[in-house]
This record gives sequence, structure tokens and C-alpha cells, in this order.
Amino acid sequence: QVQLVESGGGLVQAGGSLRLSCAASGSISSFNTMGWYRQVPGKQRDWVATITSGGLTNYEESVKGRFTISRDNAKNMVYLQMNSLKPEDTAVYYCNAPSGYGYFLRSWGQGTQVTVSS
Repeated sequence: QVQLVESGGGLVQAGGSLRLSCAASGSISSFNTMGWYRQVPGKQRDWVATITSGGLTNYEESVKGRFTISRDNAKNMVYLQMNSLKPEDTAVYYCNAPSGYGYFLRSWGQGTQVTVSS
């Protein structure tokens, strides 16, 4: 079963940038959609961005124009370029493959912590 491992998080000042990576242990080509999600302690996990196998992207309103999702099927990688970071972007970030029916096709990984200081 394909496992997903997130990396690239860290501590950054407001206005800074980070690039998150999601490495899959197997092929992601079969996943039509891959996405990034984030969770703040005590709150539900929220959708951030998704990308289809055809490259169609969609973003949560608060990150539009600042975040860019991409995928490399040949390398089994999904990325999230985050620019102009804000303190409210602080969260643990996860990647997964949404089924489109309200559930996810893979188990959740450990995520990667992003902390943005003001």
C-alpha cells in the first residue's frame, strides 16, 4: 500500500516562503487527485489545495495567489510552494488522495509542522 511522507516544514517569519514535499512509497499515477490539508490543534483538518492528474488545481480561498500545488508523477511527489506566509498558516500540513466521496484513499502520515511567526 502506498504510504505518504510529508517534509519541508519549519519555522519562518511572516512574509517568508517554504516548500513542502510529499513523497509516496509507490506510484501516485493512479490517484486522479492529490491534495494538501492542514490542521491546527483542537480543530478539524482543513483542505488547502488539490491537483488532478491533468494538472487542474484548486485552492482554498485564503491561500489563493500565495500557495502553488504541483505534482511529479514520475517521481511520485507532490509539492506545495507557500509564499507570503502568514501567522494563520501555522498548522501541521498533510498530503493525501481524496476519493471525491468524502473519504481518503491513503492513511494519514505524520504531517509536517509549519510555524509562521509574526
